[in-house]
Amino acid sequence: MKKLFLLLTAVLFTNTFAFAETVNPESVGLSSERLERINVLMQKNIDAGNISGAVTLVARHGKIAHLQAQGVMDLASGKPMETDSVFRLASMSKPVGGLAIMMLVEEGKVRLNDPVSDYLPSFRNQMVAMPRSNDPDADYYAVPSEREVTIKDLLTHTSGVMSGRFSNSVGRSLSATRHDAGLTWVDELGSAPLEFQPGSRWAYSALAGFDVLSRVVEIASGQNFNDFLKQRVFGPLDMQETFFWPNSDQRQKLVSSYNLTDDGLQLRNNPDSMSGERYFSAAGGLMSSVESYARFAMLLAGEGQLDETRLLGTRTMEVMRSEWIPDTLPGRNPGEGYGLSVRVVTDPIAMGSMLNEDTFGWSGAYGTHLIVDPQEDLIALMFIQTPIRSMRPEFESAVMQAIID
Repeated sequence: MKKLFLLLTAVLFTNTFAFAETVNPESVGLSSERLERINVLMQKNIDAGNISGAVTLVARHGKIAHLQAQGVMDLASGKPMETDSVFRLASMSKPVGGLAIMMLVEEGKVRLNDPVSDYLPSFRNQMVAMPRSNDPDADYYAVPSEREVTIKDLLTHTSGVMSGRFSNSVGRSLSATRHDAGLTWVDELGSAPLEFQPGSRWAYSALAGFDVLSRVVEIASGQNFNDFLKQRVFGPLDMQETFFWPNSDQRQKLVSSYNLTDDGLQLRNNPDSMSGERYFSAAGGLMSSVESYARFAMLLAGEGQLDETRLLGTRTMEVMRSEWIPDTLPGRNPGEGYGLSVRVVTDPIAMGSMLNEDTFGWSGAYGTHLIVDPQEDLIALMFIQTPIRSMRPEFESAVMQAIID
């Protein structure tokens, strides 16, 4: 009987999600009536055939004031969207990788100015691709890198690692092995030329930059990256619905991903290309429900702490969300600087945005979007599975106009 009791207790414990308290919006300074405008925005895009469905969440002071599922998970089946539906995060995986690196920085196992070659020797003596002419189809010649790529360069997308036509053309053959090789595919990536001199401009390294960082976590911690996140991040935060590869039950909750075409929404080919059973990528491999990822977002808003769990010191969290890259660096947008794995709002007026200065976050190519506002102690999440960029600022405005206190 004792063994049966312990077994039942374990089952109950592992299936209990410690999601945040849901409260009346007015109790946290938000308007119920105005939050309804988020639902109107989502429904407008569902009715227009832009998206199949959405789950949206707004929390303030660590309490959920808005959580809504709309539309369907899959157009063919008509299965209704649920608040615990699972979405592919794509690049919204990157801040999770950024957190992992910063945890190791606190422990002295990684330093932001470390050359990547300290962990991956192939990154020594790298070359930089230089176009032979202004012709967009021109070939390139290579010159020596003026300095080595650092951990900070990767976190801020100023490394030049697979960040454009030349570097991608060489690195693509290596990245094609990632589902078999796992993160070790980056071990020889230093043989590919950089797209530009490190630190000279901002250019998004969609895949390679954060795969290299994920590999650095493995080398510095001595753990598989998936195990590191499960033991050091997802477990302590009780993010039980965040993972790299779904089991059969989780697969049933996974929302179909679509591209918007002239012929309407079309299923995306190979939507799981950034995920795998052996390939665990902070570049874009995570899947999650909204409430599960909200716990991570609340940790960011809570200066590195959620409830009784602290993963980063307050100063480290401040460093992570600070403006490391100004909007004046070539490649950045007006009013948007860049921190360590997150964009940072530096001038809302220049952006034409309702967001506050110092708001930070990131988005995913399949439609997910994260806002963290330290000034208002507010987080907001929009989870969709069609890349509609114009919905991001509309969602941001719908969230910010709901603040009444």
